[in-house]
Amino acid sequence: MTDSRPVPGAQSVSLADEERTREVLAQSVLGLWDVVNNLTRLRPSRRDRYRVTIFGSARCRPGDFAYQETRRVAAALAEMDCDIITGGGPGLMQAANEGAAAVPGSSKSVGIRIELPFEQDVNAFVTQAFEHRTFFTRLHQFVLQSDAFVVAPGGIGTVLESMLVWQLLQVRHIENTPLIFVGRMWPGLVEWARSSMLSADPPLARITACVHLASARAPGIGPGSTSGPLGRSRSGGSGN
Repeated sequence: MTDSRPVPGAQSVSLADEERTREVLAQSVLGLWDVVNNLTRLRPSRRDRYRVTIFGSARCRPGDFAYQETRRVAAALAEMDCDIITGGGPGLMQAANEGAAAVPGSSKSVGIRIELPFEQDVNAFVTQAFEHRTFFTRLHQFVLQSDAFVVAPGGIGTVLESMLVWQLLQVRHIENTPLIFVGRMWPGLVEWARSSMLSADPPLARITACVHLASARAPGIGPGSTSGPLGRSRSGGSGN
């Protein structure tokens, strides 16, 4: 790791000296990251509630099968006193927040937003909102706040989110954290990891028929998925 600490007794640097100015800025930024990384090592001795993050498409609409099923699952988890965390946007994120908000009680419906010029504000069912300017810090918060992840059908953003969690489980930066893929789009990814990644160790995921989260007539979720294949992470070798 680069030593970002200032040199004791270092002299002041003129802004006219561009090279030294860049050096000071780089050292300062690295120093701030050291502080952040140290702070994120702190964990509560126990959580008041189990927190489940649900990732999924922003493009699904109310009334779609995937929307209704995501809402139902979030409500079922909220009934078990789980807090529900999403990206706070439309589509399946809204469905999950709606399901959580519909259940009387103290479960939270959390939205962790990213500032984008082409998306709306946080959806109406979020009861606690956070906003980030970068995907990096937003993904970091998802990881810090979640006890489990459910990945519904989605696009490249959903793939990015799930792959980060998969990577962190693989290198054991997080442990004992279920990562569950639901829908017909995911078995191909898990099988690709099994057959194509450059690793001599067993793959980090397996395909299992489980949880009645999906059945017929939904894009990415439907017949042949036996109500949604599961990819649950487990420890394994590097797939990089």
